[in-house]
Amino acid sequence: MKNNIIKDIGIIFLSIILAIALIKTGALDKLFLGLQNWQFLGTMVAGMFFVSIFTAAPASVILFEMATVNSIWFVAFWGAIGCLIGDLLIFHFIKDNLSESIMSLVRTARKERIMSIFELKIFRWVIPFLGALIVASPLPDEIGLMMMGFAKMKTKWFIPTSFILNFFGILVIGLLAK
Repeated sequence: MKNNIIKDIGIIFLSIILAIALIKTGALDKLFLGLQNWQFLGTMVAGMFFVSIFTAAPASVILFEMATVNSIWFVAFWGAIGCLIGDLLIFHFIKDNLSESIMSLVRTARKERIMSIFELKIFRWVIPFLGALIVASPLPDEIGLMMMGFAKMKTKWFIPTSFILNFFGILVIGLLAK
């Protein structure tokens, strides 16, 4: 279990370093500028980057720009598909790896009160709902996805929820662009 926690923290740490390096070197800006010419693929990739706190700002600008030259429905649909792919990667990492590691730590700490909160039936509904609100808001998706992963939200519910929330979020960006 200790090795899994160290591996999970290492992956998170490396992804943060990679995101910072992409931003500092300007490689992310060049990537996004190149993607503007690719229409649906560029919109999808921008959507994938839209879900992370580290890349949301440049991705928002690209989605905004894409919406000025394309249909906002086109941008919202393909951007939401990209968001769904990005969200699924984060969600499964949290649900399958990170949440198990954290729950194991909580169990070994013998915190019965904390464990009893996680075992409440209302936890299965309230936490994913709060997570969905966070995904729909301008806050980083990672926080909301973490809440959904900890609550063990089923993938069959996560997929439409993520798509719809991100679709409407990108649609608002498109409406602002028009």
